[in-house]
Amino acid sequence: MDASAQPALAVSSAIRTIAVVGAGTMGLGIAQLCVQHGFPTVLFDLNEEVLTKAQQAIATGLGKLVEKGKLAPEARDEALARLRPTTDLTTVQADLIIEAVVEKLAVKHQLFGELAMLNSPNTILASNTSSLPITRLAAPVPHPERVVGMHFFNPAPLMPLVEVIKGAATSPAVAELVYQLAVQLGKTAVYAADAPGFIVNRVARHFYVESLKIAEEQVTSFEVVDELLEASGFRMGPFRLMDLIGVDTNFSVTSAMFEAFHYDAKFRPSRIQQQKVDAGHHGRKTGKGFYDYS
Repeated sequence: MDASAQPALAVSSAIRTIAVVGAGTMGLGIAQLCVQHGFPTVLFDLNEEVLTKAQQAIATGLGKLVEKGKLAPEARDEALARLRPTTDLTTVQADLIIEAVVEKLAVKHQLFGELAMLNSPNTILASNTSSLPITRLAAPVPHPERVVGMHFFNPAPLMPLVEVIKGAATSPAVAELVYQLAVQLGKTAVYAADAPGFIVNRVARHFYVESLKIAEEQVTSFEVVDELLEASGFRMGPFRLMDLIGVDTNFSVTSAMFEAFHYDAKFRPSRIQQQKVDAGHHGRKTGKGFYDYS
């Protein structure tokens, strides 16, 4: 599709089709949410094995809803029929595209550039980034007014919050459309300014950072930290939560925020976490993180 031949952004156009780029934990969760709520959804990943596992995970997730009586069997089948997995980026065309790829600005820039060439300027490009500035992300993208942050939380089908972030160029109408979509997906949507970490990750960063400092200083073990915080009312301790999110993902977010806040010491990444990442101990998804899942 020749993007240059398309009309200017029509922000009032409805979102009828959705594409999710990246079939990891976040991407597959977002895709499940979309098909469950009636949207034909393309799910893209370069890795066919990852894509296959994502399909299986989505089927399992919807199956659990059937078991709990929250979804009819026929509704599950209809939702699965709305999912279109692909490893061919040229087929990723939709009214809204949500990227859920690695937290690296250069990677997201390249991806949005390619998607912009394949889609109309009417296509909204949303990022699930949890830390990268939407303004910087949108800067090199043609029609940056259609770039917006749509930050889901893990696991996306269950966690109720979605942060909607407007960059300096983001059209208010585009942000409002994405906000209303989040509501339609059954989420509690909130607007957040384009500041490092937005709202939740900025506050939660110290939940992780201070816990890691305690472990570094050998005040106590990470198991004890988890037990104490869970006994204090937290649903999950910081180390169990990092294993669930992905130790590598959590470390990447902390590193990005450390840089964004001009290396403020309170956001300093942990050496312990760096070692886990270097060793490939990324948490539940690799079978080992702070805890052993093998």
